[in-house]
Amino acid sequence: MSENAAAQTRVRDAQVTFRHQPFLHPLRLSTGVIAEITEARASVRVSVNGREATGQGALYLSDLWAWPDPSRSHTERDAHLRALCERFAAELPALCGGEPAHPLELGLRLHESVCRMPAPADPPALARALCASPFDAALHDATGRALGVSAFALYREPVPLPTADPCFSGSDARAAIARTFRETPVTAFDAWLVVSGDGDLEAEAAPWIRERGYRAFKIKLKGRDPVEDARNTVRVFRAVREFGAAQPRLCSDANCACPDAESVRAYLECVRAEDAEAFVALEYLEQPTGRDIHAAPNDWRAATRLKPVLLDEGLTGLEVMAEALAQGWSGFALKTCKGHSLALTAAAWARERGLLLALQDLTNPGLSAIHAALFAAHVPTLNGVELNSPQFTPAANAEWLPRLRALFAPTDGIHRLSAASPPGLGTEW
Repeated sequence: MSENAAAQTRVRDAQVTFRHQPFLHPLRLSTGVIAEITEARASVRVSVNGREATGQGALYLSDLWAWPDPSRSHTERDAHLRALCERFAAELPALCGGEPAHPLELGLRLHESVCRMPAPADPPALARALCASPFDAALHDATGRALGVSAFALYREPVPLPTADPCFSGSDARAAIARTFRETPVTAFDAWLVVSGDGDLEAEAAPWIRERGYRAFKIKLKGRDPVEDARNTVRVFRAVREFGAAQPRLCSDANCACPDAESVRAYLECVRAEDAEAFVALEYLEQPTGRDIHAAPNDWRAATRLKPVLLDEGLTGLEVMAEALAQGWSGFALKTCKGHSLALTAAAWARERGLLLALQDLTNPGLSAIHAALFAAHVPTLNGVELNSPQFTPAANAEWLPRLRALFAPTDGIHRLSAASPPGLGTEW
């Protein structure tokens, strides 16, 4: 059966379950601290030209990241997100359009449906996309398993993608996505460690460098004072070199706390003035300013002449991409937890315009980490992929050990896949 049979994918039904996952160490964002979280696991049954299969998808309901509303407690936000997942499971065939289509088209229809629908407490688009993403992953996994191919092999033959096609010259999203994929998927990525710019680096970073060979570091910054953030960036760079990381790689993340693009430019100038080698090691910045780039636009050209600045939380739909290009963002920091279909479409759109890509996993473990690793295997990114569940929730990866130890418990600073193109999204591993 050819891969274009995927255009006949019909969603039959879906289910979702939840697991409580405590963090081994708190994860500190500019909006607060994550000490525990809910993992949502979705299963979706599809039929593809008479063949049936069930796929899996999972993610953390990271409410503090996706819905940082200080008027609501973590418990309240978590309950609303669980309820959304349950609603999506009950209504999934209708939310995907109620008719057969390619899984990417189904996933984009799902994204548009959930962002429009009325919901109690009116969670923002990012939180809605978060809750829909395990179902998007599961239907891609199911389609690949029904056809006996990787979910990344579903773009080899012409297929209409009506929601994505208008975004591309020639109205052919399928071809643009196919051009985005590597000719030969990669199977090894640098392991990234999250560190606090003002934290106890001897405790946070030294063991990972000395015992596990880590050399890539994502620095969490406060975003309030460019001079302070610059000094903390240099502090991390010098410390990790002292601990044994000979040529460290850095990126920085202020989690949208910086006031404007000018403060970001000032931060970069301060880093360069403080330590030229640290400036060279700093590869890119994840979205430093507010999430709504329509409501609070910035001109990024002065900052991006110094370093790439990537849109992350603000990328919540296809309609945002053109505005990001107009404002001078360097590219996108993708997350599969916003939806496999949105991530693939955005990646192809960005690559056609010479924009840069990075990939983060939002600390997701297990199935979702496998999904993110496979995405990075096929789609070229600056950083490979950031997989930090080994740092914060290692117990959540236990059921994949020891068979995927090279992915989930690296000892040489490298995450490794045993194969780059398993059926579906690798959930049978």
